[in-house]
Amino acid sequence: MSDIFEIMHSTRAMRRLKPDPVPDDLVLKVLRAGAAAANGGNTQKWRFLVLRDEARKRAVQRWYKKAYDEVIGPRYASSAPPPGTDAARYHRQHQAVEYLTEYFHEAPVWIVACLLDDKPTRWSGASIYPAVQNMLLACRALGLGSTLTTRHLIFEAEAEAALGLPPGVHSYAILPIGWPMGKFGPVGRGPLEEIVYLDDWGKPWEAARGA
Repeated sequence: MSDIFEIMHSTRAMRRLKPDPVPDDLVLKVLRAGAAAANGGNTQKWRFLVLRDEARKRAVQRWYKKAYDEVIGPRYASSAPPPGTDAARYHRQHQAVEYLTEYFHEAPVWIVACLLDDKPTRWSGASIYPAVQNMLLACRALGLGSTLTTRHLIFEAEAEAALGLPPGVHSYAILPIGWPMGKFGPVGRGPLEEIVYLDDWGKPWEAARGA
């Protein structure tokens, strides 16, 4: 795909991934897209750990599942569907989250997005999440499935030890990447008129009505 707007509006979270191998040349294209992103002061303190080793992925998956069992699962069970998502679609999303939880380690490639950051601050993410989004869009353009997940950070110290990260390096996201089992399509989001204001907080912007 080449139309950026079509790519953005159809980049669904793909949590069901085939275990089939992903060629290195495609992974490199995804990484180049990440390294083209904006970052604070162009300091380029990002680092990307590419994981194919199943034993290491299994070690992280242990904490990923524990986070689901103790935090994420109960939240899904007690939460209403988000804007733009009906109950049936929310149920399917929950099922996909459960699937990823169980088979996280089987995604053929992980990209762990990290920063060289001794003292993370509120704005640290501005130097890594644009790269993460670029990589998600690149995956979509290449027909690869992925999703942005930060759940391992619920058990940050344990998960980062399992990842083998050295002191002064922190992970901000894991992108499991593979060929999707499902289909790409429109993302589920609420209308702009509910989230966009003009000049004053809470003041509707007529141009956003119905957009």
